Amino acid sequence: MKKIINIIAIFAFFLGYSQLTNVADGESLTLRIHYGFLNAGTANLTTKKVNYKGEPHLYVKGTGQTTGAVRAFFKVEDLYESYINMQTELPSFYVRNVKEGSYRQHLQTVFNHDNHTLVLTDKKTPANGSKTIKSVKGVQDMLSCFYFLRSKSPAELKTGTIINMNVWIDDEMFPFQLKVVGTENLKTKFGTINALKIIPSVKSGRVFKEKEGVTMWVSNDANHIPLLLKAELAVGSLKASIDDYKNVKYPLKFSK
Repeated sequence: MKKIINIIAIFAFFLGYSQLTNVADGESLTLRIHYGFLNAGTANLTTKKVNYKGEPHLYVKGTGQTTGAVRAFFKVEDLYESYINMQTELPSFYVRNVKEGSYRQHLQTVFNHDNHTLVLTDKKTPANGSKTIKSVKGVQDMLSCFYFLRSKSPAELKTGTIINMNVWIDDEMFPFQLKVVGTENLKTKFGTINALKIIPSVKSGRVFKEKEGVTMWVSNDANHIPLLLKAELAVGSLKASIDDYKNVKYPLKFSK
C-alpha cells in the first residue's frame, strides 16, 4: 500500500499545464484513487499566491490519504509543500512530511539555483543536521514540476512532443520524460471532455511493470487539469480520476 501512495504523490502531482500567472489563487484539484476494485484514497492540490523571502511565489500544498476500508488497515496522511518562484518557475523551498502506517519521514529542501546545489534537512532526526548536495540546472520538486509543465503553451504540447526534466524526490534526483501521444474524448463524472493523452517514462522494476506502465490524461484546454491516470504496478493496477475542482482559471467544457 505504501507504494501506491508514493505513486499518488509522484504522478497525481505531475498532471497539468498553464503559466503560473494563469493558475488561479485558491485553485483546488482533487483526485479519487482506486487500487483494483478498492476505493483506496484521495489526493488534493491547492494553491495560494504569497511573498516568500521578498519575492512573489506560488505556494502549493499537496495532501494524500487513504480512505474507507483501506484506511482501517493502513493509515496514510501525506503532506507536501512547495514555494515556487513565479518569475523563474523554479522551487525555492520544498517539504515532504509523510505518515504511512508506522513509517515517518519529514524532509525539507532549500534550492540554490544560482550555484546548482540544494540543502536537505531531516526534521524527523535533527541530530543528522543538514547536508548540501550537488544539484542540476532547472531541477524541480514533486509539486513544482506539475506547475512547471503548466507553463507550456498548447503549441508546445502537440502530439509527438517530448519533455524531459529532473525531479527531486525524497532525497534523490530522478530523470523523467513525458511524451504527448495524442488526444481523445474522455468520460468523467462531470461529463465527456477532450483530453491530451500523455505517457511518462519511468523506472521499471521498483514499482511499475514496464518503463511506460503509466498513462495520464489532462484537459485539452487552457487549464490542462488532471482528469485520469492509470498505472500498471508490479502487483495490481492503480487508477486516479478527477473527483472535484474549484477556482480553475477557465471554464471546463464538459458535454453530457
